[in-house]
Amino acid sequence: MNFAFAISGRAVFTLCAILAASAVAGCSSGNPTGDLLASSGLAPKTAPRPDFIASTRPQALDYIPIGTPQEGRPTAAKTVDEVKAAEAELDALRAQNQSKGEAAAQLGGTPAPQPVMLPAAKPKPKSP
Repeated sequence: MNFAFAISGRAVFTLCAILAASAVAGCSSGNPTGDLLASSGLAPKTAPRPDFIASTRPQALDYIPIGTPQEGRPTAAKTVDEVKAAEAELDALRAQNQSKGEAAAQLGGTPAPQPVMLPAAKPKPKSP
């Protein structure tokens, strides 16, 4: 393998990687590469926003970055007594649901009713 060819191959690969990275970076707005491509006319043409979109949406959105701790809870934490009261309420609901379920199981376990027996039809007398 020719050493000069290997260096030029690496150089071509590096140049392609740099061009690809700048082309990808040029797709977004607000960066120097994108501004350079837009000013040179290489960036795609975008249509201006319609008036109703520009008037209803804020120019800058204030997002909280992921992982940022919040200053306080919107609601206060429950006390020990409040937690015990909630547990007691849930236990009472569980017991009520369990008793209703047992009553439904007993009703579902009854045998089917016997069919109604109709009286036998009487034969009609023959007319002369």
